[in-house]
Amino acid sequence: MYGLQDWAAVQRVYKQTHSKRETAKILKISRNTVKKLLELKEEPTYKRTVYKSCLDEYKELIIEWRCEPYEFNGTRIFKELKDKGYTGSIGPVYRFLQRVDEDVGLISSKATVRIETPPGDQAQFDWSEYSMVVGGRERKVYCFAMILAASRKKAVCFSLKVDAAAIYEAIQELFDDLGGVTLELLIDNPKALVIENNPKSEDEIRYNPQALMMAKHLGTELNACPCYWPRKKGKIESPFKYIEEQFVKGNTFATMEELNRRGKLFINEWCDEVHGTTKRIPNQHYLLEEKAALLPLPKAHYRIKKLQPRIVSPDSYISVGGSKYSVPVKYVDKTLQFRLVYGFRIEIYDIKENRVLTLEASDKKHDVKTEAVHYEAIATPVSTSIPQIRRDFTGRFTNGQRYLDAAGRKFDQPTHYARKIMLLGDLYDDLTLDRFIGYCIDVDKMDIASFKGILRDYNAGKLALPEPVSEDTQSGHGMDYRDDDPALTRDCSYYEANAMAEVHG
Repeated sequence: MYGLQDWAAVQRVYKQTHSKRETAKILKISRNTVKKLLELKEEPTYKRTVYKSCLDEYKELIIEWRCEPYEFNGTRIFKELKDKGYTGSIGPVYRFLQRVDEDVGLISSKATVRIETPPGDQAQFDWSEYSMVVGGRERKVYCFAMILAASRKKAVCFSLKVDAAAIYEAIQELFDDLGGVTLELLIDNPKALVIENNPKSEDEIRYNPQALMMAKHLGTELNACPCYWPRKKGKIESPFKYIEEQFVKGNTFATMEELNRRGKLFINEWCDEVHGTTKRIPNQHYLLEEKAALLPLPKAHYRIKKLQPRIVSPDSYISVGGSKYSVPVKYVDKTLQFRLVYGFRIEIYDIKENRVLTLEASDKKHDVKTEAVHYEAIATPVSTSIPQIRRDFTGRFTNGQRYLDAAGRKFDQPTHYARKIMLLGDLYDDLTLDRFIGYCIDVDKMDIASFKGILRDYNAGKLALPEPVSEDTQSGHGMDYRDDDPALTRDCSYYEANAMAEVHG
């Protein structure tokens, strides 16, 4: 059967070439085809060829058996037909039954009644697997999600694991994010939650004992949807495609914690948009009607494993999975406890199970992660390293290098005095200290005792430090003071005498 496009193409090209041979050559078809299509004065139309089926003589019987009072299913009808002499396969029987069901008004197996539950009654939980770039490399990440069935408010978290511990933790974290617990939690049938759910049996569903303990801890009741019937939890199935298209694709994340932070922000922003079914904004719907209907959250999370103890080393580290992580120095020589959540999050607790801190596990072997803030209680405010003192002093003060040069000509260890000056940073800001440094250079009182004496006189009102004319103190000549106070000026003979004393000293 030639198509409409073939016929139109031949008509168009032939009008230009006036040659069947050229037309066939251009269109890469045979001349006979060109000839036949040119002979068609009207565009070709498709005519279905009707073939006789070995099922035809049994169709009336099939309709009778399908309807009341028989209502036979497909396999029963096929069996009856074979007894009547039908020699075909079961495929045509099923295809004809589909048309019969449409004609007689039988309900499709895909038909679903949308169930809307009251606020606080139901939450739905599920997860999906994504491939994402985290920490510069592609990783398999699991997105756990929960939705409040009434308001459609959603919450998510991301994990590198999908074992029982991760599933239980995710359920509790998502309830935390939603601000309360529903009376019922609709779930799928993973082994971590459901041991047996046979739709053909009249026995009750067998839940995982640990899952039941978690549900009791939360105050909710588990409700496993029928196997192979995802439409029952359609409210939670739908968001995963949107998350993939609008959040996962094209995004990269430095760490798993960043992924979780940005993912939660994305979901919250999505919940500020009008929902397609309810025509309401989930966050508003939640605040107005559902939040007050939720059960209160338990004080702590249910855990299936005990916390693991670790003694903090003298340099304030604990070892987890072969890597070391710093903790506040007040825990040195004490026992802390930890657990690894979602395959990346380390939660550290004290002996009374109060959480101390949360950090992200390193994906490198034998790594050492140090946080400077953990050592502030014992850290010296100013470095004792001479090269570092020089860098800090010249970095903090515009007169720093000039002071070190001048003090170096007078003292054996100018960095000793520079460090003492920087220690005064607890009492004075750097700009004020910088002014005094410049003044002390000009009056040649650079030792720390003299420096402090000038500060005391200034604080007591005995010394008026002149204001610099310009803030540009990098010219190599120090601050340019304009003051006629004789106490603040010296004759050049003073510096000459000092220089001679250094030479003979």
